[in-house]
Amino acid sequence: MRGLYFFRGVATATVVVALCGIAAAQTGRVGGQVKDEAGQPIKGATITAENANASPSSFTATTDDKGRFSIIGLKSGTWKFTAQAPGFAPEGGSLNVQTIGTPNPPLTFTLRKGAGGGGAGGALGGVAAKDLQAELAAADALYNAQKWDESIAAYKAIMTKAPSLSVINLQIAAAYRNKKDFDSALAAYNELLKMDPNNDKAKIGIGMTNLEKGDLEAAEQTLTAASQSTNATREVFYNLGEVEFARGKSDEAAAAYNRAVQMDPKWGKPLFGLGKVALNKSDTKGAIEYFNKVIEVDPTSPEAAQAKAVVDQLKK
Repeated sequence: MRGLYFFRGVATATVVVALCGIAAAQTGRVGGQVKDEAGQPIKGATITAENANASPSSFTATTDDKGRFSIIGLKSGTWKFTAQAPGFAPEGGSLNVQTIGTPNPPLTFTLRKGAGGGGAGGALGGVAAKDLQAELAAADALYNAQKWDESIAAYKAIMTKAPSLSVINLQIAAAYRNKKDFDSALAAYNELLKMDPNNDKAKIGIGMTNLEKGDLEAAEQTLTAASQSTNATREVFYNLGEVEFARGKSDEAAAAYNRAVQMDPKWGKPLFGLGKVALNKSDTKGAIEYFNKVIEVDPTSPEAAQAKAVVDQLKK
């Protein structure tokens, strides 16, 4: 979408509410959250990952005060994940973990009070994980083929079978954005926020959709509000910088880009943004320094290729 990124990836557990970062080159990372039936995070829950064919064959993690967990070092293959906490029935499910390529989807478990069952079968309302993965792959193929209407219908059909997978709204919204049906995209993002009010990716999506729609003020308001969250991500600040730059607010854009750089000094996008700001202020020397920094810290990124081209042009 004209240089704007979209979000992909859907999980096969109780409820999916977020997307994970890119897996490491040789080992996989899986993260997520544990909540109770009221949607409140459970601190100190234990998550176990097991795969008899891997070495090591098991990993254990505990949740923080916001119910979040992360397990790093998983080899590729099918892992069984079980979440447990005192006073709650355990909940489990399986996920085919990848170590390269598509990021591993996050897992969010909803634990119920008592000592009763849970289990992988109930996690998706009776939908088999392997069947769901096949349907998701088919929907993704339609999306990648730019068959927007067909992909939207496929994603919605999956959500009808597994309503807890509300994160699919991110893909539905992305398809609508590619169709330039911005109002429908905004509606999809807002549907996700009903289930996960703190989902930064939905907030970013709303901001960038408003930018594409031409409503710069609404885009700025949405991303500014998202940036004030204690859990604001680097993507929030980068996209806020993009909106501020589009509004001609160079100082505000630089401040947002710098926040993103502080969070991840080796990410080329905000550094490239700072180069744009410098150029906008006729600071050619400063722009070249920023563009060279992009090439240094993020050499394989699209921004590095753009930065090299700009530097070559500026030095002529």
